[in-house]
Amino acid sequence: MEIKPLVEALLFVTEEPLPPDKIADIIGAETKEVREALRILQQEYDAVEHGLQVMEIAKGYQFSTKPEYASVIEKLFKGEKSYALSQAALETLAIIAYRQPVTRVDIESIRGVKVDAVMITLQKRRLVRTVGRKDAPGRPILYGTSRDFLKYFGLKDLSELPRLVPGDD
Repeated sequence: MEIKPLVEALLFVTEEPLPPDKIADIIGAETKEVREALRILQQEYDAVEHGLQVMEIAKGYQFSTKPEYASVIEKLFKGEKSYALSQAALETLAIIAYRQPVTRVDIESIRGVKVDAVMITLQKRRLVRTVGRKDAPGRPILYGTSRDFLKYFGLKDLSELPRLVPGDD
């Protein structure tokens, strides 16, 4: 049986990005074959007549709509509650993304304000996670970004973060 339609079906029904090795396990194929099927699907969906694309995101693959159709899609969801992040949340998230693993005290010293409420929000939204404890007095919690962070910003991995301009760090 051809694996491309199986891969396509799995991408269609999942809410989470699927790694090629997981797809291979599910359909009983080699990871190399799955990667080739994903490459072909990406080419096919990149064709002009499709409103969808196959994206590599958060170390996996999933369907998403093409950016040029965002205005039409926004009309469908007009009036629904938005989940945009506040400026404080974005600033805190940027510090965590670029400095991880990082403690709350480190974040507060950089921002110059308490971040308790912002950290609760970021953790509830699953954009930030506990990654361990610092080997220091009190063993403070270390924070890092999560897979949901990658999904939220449409990144394959942290290497896709924009480079910091010298003097901005």
